[in-house]
Amino acid sequence: MRTIAEINDKILSGQVSAWTVEELKAKVQDIGVKQAFQEVDVICTGTFEPMESSGAIINLGHTDPPIKISQCWFDGVPAYAGFGAVDLYLGATAVSFRSFGSDLPDSSTNEIKDIDTNSKINLKRGGGHVIEDLIAGKTIHFKALGQPTDCYPRDSFENTITKDTINQFYLFNPRSLYQNFIVGVNGSDRPLYTYLGTLQPRLGNAVFSNPGAISPLLNDPDLNLIGIGTKIWLGGGVGYVAWEGTQHFPRQKRLPNRTPIGPAATVAVIGDAKQMDAHWVRGCYFQNYGSSLMLGVGVPLPVLEEEVIVHCAVQDKDIVAPVMDFSIPRRVRPTFGLVTYQQLKSGRISIEGKPVRVAPLASISFSRQIAEELKQQIERGEFTLTEPVASLPKERTFIPQDPRGSSISLEE
Repeated sequence: MRTIAEINDKILSGQVSAWTVEELKAKVQDIGVKQAFQEVDVICTGTFEPMESSGAIINLGHTDPPIKISQCWFDGVPAYAGFGAVDLYLGATAVSFRSFGSDLPDSSTNEIKDIDTNSKINLKRGGGHVIEDLIAGKTIHFKALGQPTDCYPRDSFENTITKDTINQFYLFNPRSLYQNFIVGVNGSDRPLYTYLGTLQPRLGNAVFSNPGAISPLLNDPDLNLIGIGTKIWLGGGVGYVAWEGTQHFPRQKRLPNRTPIGPAATVAVIGDAKQMDAHWVRGCYFQNYGSSLMLGVGVPLPVLEEEVIVHCAVQDKDIVAPVMDFSIPRRVRPTFGLVTYQQLKSGRISIEGKPVRVAPLASISFSRQIAEELKQQIERGEFTLTEPVASLPKERTFIPQDPRGSSISLEE
């Protein structure tokens, strides 16, 4: 047994042995679990994938005279202003609004009319793009309407801002690092535009979003290492696991190697966006669906006992994901069974005897780069580990939302 304190002493003295999770998987094949345990102190995992349940907390600083913001827009993208006077939350999937002219836009512009505001919604630019631009040091136009009170008399405010002209600017993502996910396909006769991207008709393609065996939570399947307070590499800076993520479902069915067969655990993460790098935090757009955020996350796994090596040695051929048909517009969709990540990464899977092209949303290359960057920071003594202050829940159930009095079972 080792302790995190002992590993941190090695990091600070320059004597630590850190491997990327891919290096660990390869070396275990040659030297076995026991020898690997003797040689490595930290295993570095990483992922770069869309995480749409993301956003930024922003504190502008007070105006003179002061304003209590009731509505606001960053480059036309609305943010939530329902708490402190100048505390705001900018969601990654919020969409941009622009003045609407007399003519309806062409459908190819990816703009639609919002009847309530008589505005034109530009689906191609959203909160994720604004967050990326702020991190990159770009100037953003800000506009706000106020709720005048005796202590906050101002009724409007307009300015240009950068990350250096605001107080707090930090990412707070309620759901990140899905422990496994689904594979999307389309059995209908028309294209479907989804959070997995465009799914072609008649099983024309398949899309998966998890990087598989290199993904952080798949290498700690029972959440024995990652907990509340775990220090992580977030968007090129330092972040922490803040809480369980929304839709956290650790009771998902699992294989004998303890990896789940579908969406399972998630974490909420937080970190100072002023210290991040826009290379690793990127706004993105899914055709006819909307905006999101591509985010890089690296998680160090301390090698405290041999079991850590056993779990991290899992291969793509040993992890499966369900193939879901998005053409059925229901919460519970039919599946075409399970496929391994080895099959997914081969570029083709077989569905009912038909070969189907496959592509990932996660960048495998960037995920590897993040794990390597985290490894180098640890070896240089720039990144130490933290003890979790509390464990993530392991018995959380998943509760769907059905009309009161519905006969639908929670087990469905």
